[in-house]
Amino acid sequence: MPILKLFSFFNKPKNKHTYTCSCCGQVYHELPLCFGSDYPDYYFSVPPNEIAERIEINESWCVVDKQHFFHRGRITIPVLDYSENLIFNVWSSISPDNFNKRMELWKAPDRITQEPYFGWLQTIVPTYGDTLNIKTIAVEQQVGLIPEIKLIEEGHRLTFDQENGITYKKAVEIVDQIMSAQHHA
Repeated sequence: MPILKLFSFFNKPKNKHTYTCSCCGQVYHELPLCFGSDYPDYYFSVPPNEIAERIEINESWCVVDKQHFFHRGRITIPVLDYSENLIFNVWSSISPDNFNKRMELWKAPDRITQEPYFGWLQTIVPTYGDTLNIKTIAVEQQVGLIPEIKLIEEGHRLTFDQENGITYKKAVEIVDQIMSAQHHA
């Protein structure tokens, strides 16, 4: 079962909002707004004793059995009444041809001109129900950044929130649920 991790950044937001975890009472100097998984969900279908021989992985891509290709990207959900956004670092499938193209262009400044890559979300995004295998496109960003993952699955709440944004209050509720789940894992 994948574990969603809290990712922190060294840059502090401009607001002075602190956050107190409703589960354990720990006080954070800022609301934690970046979460992610180290592996695509498909990774967990491989028995642990076979991982070394069947999976190639680094922080931005994963290949299983030389036939299933995944890459890391970022889902951004705008927080409408706050200076920072809610971010989920996720994995998406990618076709072999697009994977090879991505690898070739990894350090090319003009990669941002590439057409988006279609894929299927391969991360369970907490609080959003069933998110595995929802439709996505990956939009390349400047060198050094992972792609922005745009959800294109019609009717899914995650797609709606990405397109329309959420309130700070809703962001806190989502963070509370994620943090509580992590403490009880």
